[in-house]
Amino acid sequence: MRTFSIGKTGIGGKNPVRLMGVINTSPESFFSGSFVPPGRVLAAAERMIEGGADIIDIGARSTAPGSREIPVSEECERLKQCLSELEGLEIPISVDTMHAEALQVALRYDINAINDIHGLADEGYAMIAAESGLPVIAMAALNAPGDARGTDETMRTLAVVIERCRQHGICDLILDPGVGRWVPERTFEDDWDICRRFSEFATFGKPLLGAISRKSFIGDLLGKPAEERLSGTLAATALLIDSGADMIRTHDIRETADLIKVCGEMRRR
Repeated sequence: MRTFSIGKTGIGGKNPVRLMGVINTSPESFFSGSFVPPGRVLAAAERMIEGGADIIDIGARSTAPGSREIPVSEECERLKQCLSELEGLEIPISVDTMHAEALQVALRYDINAINDIHGLADEGYAMIAAESGLPVIAMAALNAPGDARGTDETMRTLAVVIERCRQHGICDLILDPGVGRWVPERTFEDDWDICRRFSEFATFGKPLLGAISRKSFIGDLLGKPAEERLSGTLAATALLIDSGADMIRTHDIRETADLIKVCGEMRRR
């Protein structure tokens, strides 16, 4: 497996499982508890660091089904406010955006990684990402975020994503299989299939991201809203780590940090 660093944080291989904390500056987020308003971003980030986060992922737009669409200009303004608050923070920062204009805004600040749920399908975006020289987290997406259904389609789509990266000279790549009901055609069984067969994605030889925090497939099984899905998320996360996840993206830092520590002791990883 190729290993590299985000900032000074080693990713993949024999490195520990890394913990990515989510800061949403979008009030439209499916989980209201993750929204951080302007002026409170730095304090939220400091709490995450204290709780054990290795990386902080900043998002300024909700991509949950049915969420309110906002113009890219609004996403850019939110990113400016958020990243301005975090200047000088001593922890790697990734920015979660699928829009080239928003990525260009983010790159004016001291960020350390790019998180693209569109899998570099946008040629202009991919060129900007490549020119930045930053590591990229790329989700399985052929034409739209999360449009692959189940493990087999996701495997084929990630192969396309890897080829896009190769064509643009992007070598430091983390793969996100893209759990979640991103498009109406997807079912909850598609997500469970990806989680059950997560270890198969290791065949690509790239670090893997597990991003399932409080998602709807867990709520569907348990019959619970996002606010009550923590224990279900932790159970599934433990199994993803056992299946080879190199990084976990979560809203719940302290609880997931404890889980990673216990899983590490069990596996001596």
